[in-house]
Amino acid sequence: MSALPNTPSSRLDFRISPEHKALIERAASAQGQTVSNFAIATLLKAAEEAIHSETMRVLSARDSRRFLAMIDAAAAPNAALKAAAARYVKSAGRTSPAKPIRGKAASGKTASGGAGRQRAAKGRSRGER
Repeated sequence: MSALPNTPSSRLDFRISPEHKALIERAASAQGQTVSNFAIATLLKAAEEAIHSETMRVLSARDSRRFLAMIDAAAAPNAALKAAAARYVKSAGRTSPAKPIRGKAASGKTASGGAGRQRAAKGRSRGER
């Protein structure tokens, strides 16, 4: 959990029922904390858990390999992408599109770092996948 700042400078105000207030005061007392410290710690923990659950995705080993393979695969541009590139070239006053972002560098790795990810994935033990 994040450390509480030494000098709080922001305020968070809200109204609750007397029953909820009594419950929170009882819980804070049981933890040996002030109501403010209890509320801050509890809200921070809940906020971090909510963000974590919305941003983290756990994949099986099979799905992880498939996902990395899709990222590393060089997809051929479809008609919509070709049309967008043509519009960009026309609007930018260029005669040809800029160099591709993806491609093989001198080291053999793709610009997205795919070769390194594949080696790292292969080096993990089964329990870490």
